[in-house]
Amino acid sequence: MLEQPLFGRRLKRLRLARGLSQAGLVGDGMSTGYLSRLESGERPPTERAVSYLAHRLGVDASALTGPSDGRSLTGVLAAVTSAPPGTDDTAALSRAVEEDAGEDPAARWQALWLLSRAAGRDGDYELERTRLLELIDLSDQLEAPELRARSRVRYARCTRALGDMRTAEPAAVEALSVARAAELCVSDTLAALMALISIETELGNLETAGRHVAELERDLLPRATAVQAAEALWTAAVVSNRQGDDATARARLDTALGLLEGKDDLALWTRLRAAATAAALQMSPPRVAAAERWLDEAASVLSLIGTPLQLQELRALQAHLAFHQGRLDDARALGQALLAGEDLRLSYRDRVRLSVLDGRLMILGGRVDEGIAVLQRLGRQATESRNLDLAAHVWQALATTLADVRSLGARAKTPAGGDFGR
Repeated sequence: MLEQPLFGRRLKRLRLARGLSQAGLVGDGMSTGYLSRLESGERPPTERAVSYLAHRLGVDASALTGPSDGRSLTGVLAAVTSAPPGTDDTAALSRAVEEDAGEDPAARWQALWLLSRAAGRDGDYELERTRLLELIDLSDQLEAPELRARSRVRYARCTRALGDMRTAEPAAVEALSVARAAELCVSDTLAALMALISIETELGNLETAGRHVAELERDLLPRATAVQAAEALWTAAVVSNRQGDDATARARLDTALGLLEGKDDLALWTRLRAAATAAALQMSPPRVAAAERWLDEAASVLSLIGTPLQLQELRALQAHLAFHQGRLDDARALGQALLAGEDLRLSYRDRVRLSVLDGRLMILGGRVDEGIAVLQRLGRQATESRNLDLAAHVWQALATTLADVRSLGARAKTPAGGDFGR
């Protein structure tokens, strides 16, 4: 049987991979205190405990007790970083991290960085958060300002994706503080400032976000690469959009999209087009033609190399675009297929926006009370979680949809050839 503490590390990895808390794993057959001691390595596992935990995890007992492959974390890292493109070594790296004795914190940091990035790419934000929390601790132990800033930027983005704005904001503030105090390079400072601007925008702190955008454009953009500048301008465009300055938003978006060609950074080229689509549809009035063009460009790449998360984001945008084009049946089918799926990976914000679309379609389809209830619930939830920009979107969508229904009803009641001026 696998000795402690390796058994405990493997047990914890399997539990977290299934998104289970300690209480969720043990059920009524084991105390959380006993499980905690097993995971920490304080107690050796019994055969009975192994059998019970394997059943609860849905794995064979050998998954818990099988021998380690004996490779060091450094050796696994070397294999992973030198592997041919397209190789998925996540499982091997995760196992190496859990079985690592912790003798080389820098190697462990690098491994956790790769694993957190993989989790975020898959849309598994809870697992990403778990990895990033340890990354932050290791960064502080290593006393490396670059690592401290980068881990906190990623943590801020991850918790923002989870809708946890109370955690995201201080993480971004600290990342920017570290970058400034250590006078880190433009890319690190820019990444921290962009994360903070995005969070401030979602919190509804548009005045503060606007000041930070001015700082970004004044102090950092002149020294940024084309790739960095494109992402920064997209971030600034979102702020302009929320401030109601659609002309500036359009100019920033157009400049950002013009800075990059696919050969420069295909992933960012695609992501910017998807982001530009979302921004264009939120303008007043929406830029539907531009959104369709940008989304078609993104889809041409994502249909070939998109991850499951990116494909879900693409379908969500296609649903929103269909709605704005008046193709309500297509919008309904796309949105409901996503929301009803068993493996929905979208961020909190994207899920809410998709649910808002579903609620609007309920109202327009005659299920008025049901749709209103959905939108009211979403609005309250967004407000309570401090996603104030998102909450404003929900309430505005509700008001706009009810006004559309009233207008349609009024036109339907007007006799042919009627004259409202009489």
